[in-house]
Amino acid sequence: MKMTEHSADEHAKMVHQQGGHMDHKSGEASHAGHDHHAMMEKDFRTRFFFVAILTLPVLTLSPTVQSWLGFKATFPGSHYLLFTLATLITVYGTWPFYKGAVKALKRGVLDMSVLVSIAVTAGYLFSAGTTFAFQAVDFYWEISTLVAVLLLGHWLEMRAIRGTTGALRELLKLIPSTAHRLNEDEVEDVSTSMLSTGDLLLVRPGEQVPVDGEVIEGESSLNEAMVTGESMPVSKRAGSQVIGGTINGEGALKVRATNVGEDTALAQIVRLVREAQASKPPIQRLADRAAHWLTIIAVGAGLATFLFWFFPGNQPFVFALTLAITVLVIACPHALGLAIPVVTTISTTMGAKNGMLVRNAQAVEAARKISTVVFDKTGTLTRGEFGVTEVIPFADETEDEILAQIAAVERDSEHTIAQGIVRSAAERGLTLPTVTGVQAIPGKGVQGHIDGKKVYVGNRALMEEIGISVPDDPRLIALEKEGKTVVFAASQGIMGAVGLADLIREESRSAVAELKSAGIQVAMLTGDSKPVAEWVGRELGLDLVFPEVKPGEKAMKVKQLQEAGHIVAMVGDGINDAPALVQADVGMAIGAGTNVAIESADVVLVKNDPRDVARLIHLSQATMRKMRQNLVWATAYNAIAIPAAAGVFQPFGFVLEPQWGALIMAASTVIVAINAISLRRVRLSTQTA
Repeated sequence: MKMTEHSADEHAKMVHQQGGHMDHKSGEASHAGHDHHAMMEKDFRTRFFFVAILTLPVLTLSPTVQSWLGFKATFPGSHYLLFTLATLITVYGTWPFYKGAVKALKRGVLDMSVLVSIAVTAGYLFSAGTTFAFQAVDFYWEISTLVAVLLLGHWLEMRAIRGTTGALRELLKLIPSTAHRLNEDEVEDVSTSMLSTGDLLLVRPGEQVPVDGEVIEGESSLNEAMVTGESMPVSKRAGSQVIGGTINGEGALKVRATNVGEDTALAQIVRLVREAQASKPPIQRLADRAAHWLTIIAVGAGLATFLFWFFPGNQPFVFALTLAITVLVIACPHALGLAIPVVTTISTTMGAKNGMLVRNAQAVEAARKISTVVFDKTGTLTRGEFGVTEVIPFADETEDEILAQIAAVERDSEHTIAQGIVRSAAERGLTLPTVTGVQAIPGKGVQGHIDGKKVYVGNRALMEEIGISVPDDPRLIALEKEGKTVVFAASQGIMGAVGLADLIREESRSAVAELKSAGIQVAMLTGDSKPVAEWVGRELGLDLVFPEVKPGEKAMKVKQLQEAGHIVAMVGDGINDAPALVQADVGMAIGAGTNVAIESADVVLVKNDPRDVARLIHLSQATMRKMRQNLVWATAYNAIAIPAAAGVFQPFGFVLEPQWGALIMAASTVIVAINAISLRRVRLSTQTA
């Protein structure tokens, strides 16, 4: 049962009205965040095309460009048209940077927005002075191309960042829109949001449990893996607790509602996700760190240039101001606007082609520093499906004969354990005997007839019920110590048993080995029992194993590792992993996982291959190398261009003219683009760099 977008929205509104304010608010905030990123992308795209179109006539009308290229294109009022076009570009094109600069300054930060705002404003005001007040070189063409390039870079970056805030909205969809409420002997379908504590509910086979409750009547097994992480179906009978959103198995249950609205387990997960989103510190971008120092250098050098040439240099005011403005504009290179976004765009494209969907571009920067990778167990390190690991015959029949008979009796069952047995028999290529009179025994097993004999297949409780004694075999004791599920087969006496477990992915072994060889600590969080968790830990050689961890505790465990100084990546696939995925420095969702996990993650591993964690780290390291190289190319010429523009070399007869600074700037931009494209040659092997 899956709600449509429309019914999810209606349900959210009703939850809000009935006391589920937290769910509705979270979903609404998530949806607003998603729309905000999309709107920002659209805004940067619109502004870029607007500025790019106006920049062409600005370049044509600029006296500096005309002098540089040796042509004349003037007419009465052309300088006023140039001023008007540049004003539109400065106000409309630079507006997002002005707003960003105000916010940054309020936080006491000098980021890219501050540097851009200072450079563009200084260049524009000085150029306006050349139009109306004094004779000097103009910077209209310079600030126009600068704004165009920066808007292009931010548009590319927003395309890579957009789409990371849908987890809470997806959580709302997990709550069934309706429930079967029992009113004396009648069953009425009502909206889940209308339920109250104490209501009696009917949960039919295969349906989702609408709210948390207590079983009053009936026996069944529930798949709780999506919420608790427990891979094994959990048997339920009178007195058992059930969790809203989990899936009922083969039997009908009568349930009394104990927690509704914001008190349910799913609502608590919503709260945990929202708290993790609010507490997770933002990543300090590499470009912003570079912009911080460039801003200080630019303002300091510009001010020093003016003061030196106007006072001790005894030069005219316009001369001193021209050099100061040249310093400010040159200090904000065009290439800096593309140095990071172009690499980010290529990096996310490479990731997608290699089965790694990067939903948050900042995660690529963080991934290179990962010191601990925490895996969820069920569906991540394991296949998320049960399979037979051992067959133990107790009579004269062979392992294949025992498995074939058990699989034949279980063939038509929808139970997770039964499906695992049938699948394992098929993988061995076994031919199953004909079975008649199959009958389920809720919570215990199933019975049927093979060649005229009645065969029982089930757990210890079923064996005790039919009076069959189970031998004290050390092989059985070993299976139970490892937390594996044991299914017995009996007729007149015990015939045999099979041990089942959530099968470990073969790729998990190499994934763990690769990460450990790179010096990265590997841990596992799971809601499964301690014996099961320890068995998986031993099989894979994990450094840390955290068993029996509840959903809220997963995020807390990740936070504890972070507080201990670790940069943590969390890899999971379930609803119960969502808070931890958000809390982690880098959240990675297995592509076959739930929508909630995918929406909570920074990266989706589309191929369901845990080895892609190592590939992502390798991609991150290659990406960061290119980003650093690009920042060097984008800013290195400042070491010469700024002092040259400031007139340091004037005693030697050399002052850097703006047009020559522009040529160097253009060359820097081309080098940055070529260097970014070279990232495509990096081979994402399974070995980390």
